Amino acid sequence: MGPALAASLQLAGHRPVAVSAVSDASRRRAGQMLPDVPVVPPAEVLERSELVLLTVPDDALPELVAGLAETGAVRPGQLLVHTSGRYGAKVLDPALRAGALPLALHPAMTFTGTPVDVQRLAGCSFGVTAPDELRLAAEALVIEMGGEPEWIAEENRPLYHAALALGANHLVTLVAQSLELLRTAGVGAPDRMLGPLLGAALDNALRSGDAALTGPVARGDAGTVAAHVAELRRHAPGTVAGYLAMARATADRALAHGLLKPELAEPLLGVLAGPSDAAGGTGDTPGDTT
Repeated sequence: MGPALAASLQLAGHRPVAVSAVSDASRRRAGQMLPDVPVVPPAEVLERSELVLLTVPDDALPELVAGLAETGAVRPGQLLVHTSGRYGAKVLDPALRAGALPLALHPAMTFTGTPVDVQRLAGCSFGVTAPDELRLAAEALVIEMGGEPEWIAEENRPLYHAALALGANHLVTLVAQSLELLRTAGVGAPDRMLGPLLGAALDNALRSGDAALTGPVARGDAGTVAAHVAELRRHAPGTVAGYLAMARATADRALAHGLLKPELAEPLLGVLAGPSDAAGGTGDTPGDTT
């Protein structure tokens, strides 16, 4: 994420002066996207910069901020931006006490570490959390990167991030499982088969929400769902627990929105309450989505 955001700011007229990169992969990304920018230790990045991007894993962020503040690397008036979805601005409190200006700018986008990431920032929403007096600065930076600022309250950051992970990260797992199952079923180009279907499903879901639900669960086709589960147990037992969990959640939503007829729900939920793994463990009671 770091090189993509820095490259995007560079296009907007900012001048990247230093980057920190530890692993060989991160050094390659920095060299590809910021070719003339020197790679230096983190403290030296702060020494050279007026605006600092902290693009590290969530769990590493608090310790990094505390360490930079304790060692005196943070300067008064320095804009310190982190890109964690989980945290708001309070994680930067040690730097704030050292005089820095804290911003949390999280792009709601997946990154590849290639120049295409810069293009994908155009129109991308950013989850923004900052002190009131820095709202204009936060908005300006997001807009300069081609993004759209969306204000997230400090206390809502974990929920906001969970929502994105549920939709994006789990989607990759589901699609990868679907690709593997199609290959097992003999489909020669599963990506070509899934592309139009998933594109339409995503578009319908974004437009219509639960009204876009289709398929055997929403219809109450208990026999079809039972056949699915049997085949998954035989060919891909590792997918059974996820299938049952998602099917139960789908059934609950379809019931709540009047898509699944109540008289069809009972046999369907009976199928979904069966064993959830190949070893024959006991499933949940009908209707339980936990």
